[in-house]
Amino acid sequence: MTIYFYKINETYGCFSNFSKHGFMLDNKYWATSEHYFQAYKFKGTIHEELVRNAKSPMDAANIGRDRSLPLRSDWDLVKDDVMRKAVHAKFSVHEDIKEILISTGDQEIVEKTTKDYYWGCGSDGTGKNMLGKILMEVRDKILTEI
Repeated sequence: MTIYFYKINETYGCFSNFSKHGFMLDNKYWATSEHYFQAYKFKGTIHEELVRNAKSPMDAANIGRDRSLPLRSDWDLVKDDVMRKAVHAKFSVHEDIKEILISTGDQEIVEKTTKDYYWGCGSDGTGKNMLGKILMEVRDKILTEI
C-alpha cells in the first residue's frame, strides 16, 4: 500500500512541510520545516531571517521562491540535505507525529502534488517524490535511534 499526503488537514498532513510542528535547529526556532528549507536558500544573508520570521509557511515559500532574491550558489547541491535535516528535526521532537511516521511501517510515502515533479509525484506520477523518499529515510533513521 502507498501512503499519499499533501494537505495539512488530511490523514497524513503532518508529513507536509506546512504542518505546524516547530523545532529548534542550528540554534534557532523554526515554525515549520518549510520555513527552515526556504530560509536556507539564503543562509547567512538578511533574507534568511526574513523567511524564518515569515507569518506562515506559505509566506516563507513565497519569499523562498522569489528569484529576484540571491539564491545561494550551491543550492542544487545541498537542497536534499537541507530538507533531510529539517524533516529529521521535526519528527525527532514531536512524539505524536513520530508515532504516525513509524506506524507507516515499510509502506511507500508519496507527496501527491500535481505541479511538483521534484519533491512530489507530479500530476502523472512520474515525479521524483524526493520529500516522500526523505520521509522514508527519516522513518528508517528514527527506528534505529529508538
